[in-house]
Amino acid sequence: MKVAGFTFIRNAVKNDYPVVEAITSILPVCDEFVVALGNSEDNTEELIRGINSPKIRIVHTVWDESLREGGAVFAAETDKAFAAISPDADWAFYIQGDEVVHEKYLPLISQEMQDNLTDVHVEGLLFKYVHFYGSYDYYAHSRRWYRREIRILRNNKNVHSYRDAQGFRLGGRKLNVKLIDAYIYHYGWVKPPQGMGNKVRNFNQFYHDDSWMAENMPQTFEFDFKNADRLLPFTDTHPAVLQRRIQAQNWQLELDPVAIKKKLSLRRRILQKIEDWTGWRVSEYRNYKIIKS
Repeated sequence: MKVAGFTFIRNAVKNDYPVVEAITSILPVCDEFVVALGNSEDNTEELIRGINSPKIRIVHTVWDESLREGGAVFAAETDKAFAAISPDADWAFYIQGDEVVHEKYLPLISQEMQDNLTDVHVEGLLFKYVHFYGSYDYYAHSRRWYRREIRILRNNKNVHSYRDAQGFRLGGRKLNVKLIDAYIYHYGWVKPPQGMGNKVRNFNQFYHDDSWMAENMPQTFEFDFKNADRLLPFTDTHPAVLQRRIQAQNWQLELDPVAIKKKLSLRRRILQKIEDWTGWRVSEYRNYKIIKS
């Protein structure tokens, strides 16, 4: 079995993405790793090369800045990385620059890839998600935050990244996947207040035109950390590769999970209760088809 990791990144230093941690968190289960490195204005290439692994191969790309509707440029860059994977790889393990896998899940992930290697009906493996928010002490959990996504798929070059690179499609249809008991830890919303404001502005420029940005995301924009819907305390451990970053946290947020939760509408509170009691998320959007669990 051969496994290829892949990701895309641009301006990781400028935007403070934990891309080194993202790559190194899954590197032990990968035989090669392709990085689609966009035209950066900082030392992102030096950052990637500093990992110093013979498994890593950099593919230089130029982002199409005209693809500003719905984050399509993210999908385009993901496809470039996926296309560069060696043709003899069996599985492709996708990780985004703000996602990290805890080392405790690696043995299970490897076993799932091995167990499903010859079952061609399983076109991908579906991961669960933890979305950290504001700091490393809380995670956001509500209908506003997606619960699952495909992060391992077969090396089928007919597969393409979908919409803003959250998931994948084969032609026009959803992939048939197996849900596995492993999590992706998403750290994209863990930044100091000023850094979060910059992140949201940079992020939205790949979804909206200049007039929308000028009206909704002025230079004076300040991010409101009270819009999480629902925050829960995180009582488990973070991945080992992230410990240095966690120890370097230099901001303190005063977040009140109870006050944040009170902002939910009655309808959303009821739907959340149903999910908490039964595990069923009513009318959940799924960009996949679970065929095996």
